Amino acid sequence: MTRRSVEEEVEALATMSPAQVRARWKQVTGAVVPKVSPSLLRLALAYELQAKAYGGLSRKTQQRLAQLAAAKTQTRDIKPGMRLVREWNGAVHVVDVDDSSTIHWNGRAWRSLSEVARAITGTRWSGPAFFGLKQKVAA
Repeated sequence: MTRRSVEEEVEALATMSPAQVRARWKQVTGAVVPKVSPSLLRLALAYELQAKAYGGLSRKTQQRLAQLAAAKTQTRDIKPGMRLVREWNGAVHVVDVDDSSTIHWNGRAWRSLSEVARAITGTRWSGPAFFGLKQKVAA
């Protein structure tokens, strides 16, 4: 789908009847039509068309939105230059984040804090929780 055809499809939603919008929803998503107003369904359908053409939200953004919606925890992002220190079983572990946001621990680069936490503990941990970046929100 070209950029122009996506724009044309989104523009066409404004002139569709509610029945046409519902039918287009089923065609595009393959899902049951949500019980929302036609105007809201048009917005959702416009998003779906664009997400299919250009890609949807990143995994990180989806997780952040889910976390905000649940309002139970808050996770700070790692930033270049950050140094995280954690004591585990009597040993101090230092993780550095370089200018390209690469995570360094124990003399090598790691893809995520969770991988580092797993290497340190031998069990599956949330890296941000292990290093204190994920905290419960006060009620």
